[in-house]
Amino acid sequence: MKRVGIVGTGSYLPETVLSNFDLEKILDTNDEWITTRTGIRERRVAGKDEAASDLAKRASEKALADAGIAAEEIELIVMATVTPDTQCPAGANWLEAKLGAVNAVSFDVTAACTGFIFALSIAEQYIKNGIYRNALVVASEIMTRTLDWTNRETCILWGDGSGAAVIAEVGDGHRILSTHIHTDGASGDNLLLPGGGSKTTPISFESVEKKLHNLDMIGANQSVKVAVRRFAEACEEALLHNDLTLDDVKVIIPHQANIRILQGVAKRLNCSMDKLYLTIEKYGNISSATVPIALDEAVRDGTIQPGDLVLLTAFGGGLTWGSSLIRW
Repeated sequence: MKRVGIVGTGSYLPETVLSNFDLEKILDTNDEWITTRTGIRERRVAGKDEAASDLAKRASEKALADAGIAAEEIELIVMATVTPDTQCPAGANWLEAKLGAVNAVSFDVTAACTGFIFALSIAEQYIKNGIYRNALVVASEIMTRTLDWTNRETCILWGDGSGAAVIAEVGDGHRILSTHIHTDGASGDNLLLPGGGSKTTPISFESVEKKLHNLDMIGANQSVKVAVRRFAEACEEALLHNDLTLDDVKVIIPHQANIRILQGVAKRLNCSMDKLYLTIEKYGNISSATVPIALDEAVRDGTIQPGDLVLLTAFGGGLTWGSSLIRW
């Protein structure tokens, strides 16, 4: 088996900022209520002409530049998203064309908020087994277009953005130590976006009136307890697999779901919140893109240094959860 590592990272956030004070103007809510319950103060909103592949292109270009690899050298593109440009072609297909990655095979992965870790796991296996020499793993979401803007419980949570990583065969040092993914399909209706699937097509006046094209967090309250447990279990699984403890880890980069969930994870792991790298205050929940965006920022601001152990962990709709332990 070949050793695989992340050799470049990148991220992109749309320019438009939607603050809690902006939401006060259209919802029965206020900054204090949102911040206390979610930890979010603002989020980014994609421009009207921006699609998921446009955000992904910007993040991918930064990751490719960081890795020193040209787009035409990339052999595999795996894009995690629940908000692709179109149902067909895949978001990754659009991205491949926009990057000029003429030698790449590209496809999407749908695993909600755990999408980046699922995509990373898939790309890692292709390289480990010698099928491809490198891969671009990208997560890109425009969640604001899935929201019911009259529902103050859910629309305050989400934002738009993209994060990317280039992975390739590496030497003895910097590498992905292990990646672990899990699903629970029986609980899939806890976080539901039915519109656009074969169950809710074609689009009709009835489906729009029933808000079937909006994200529905049916089991949100119940999911919080499950999320905390699965987040923590994924971390513990990665540490056990590599015969390490949390003390060995420099930083945990979790999916930025909700500050109360992340506080619960820290408590369950018996660690300080300082060990978690947080972006939720300024970006909110960007589904699959939160982990690679936070990873890129942690690398670029110097939080992550060569030799550090970095633990990625996420939980999302599906239900899905997973982790990846990386030696930087």
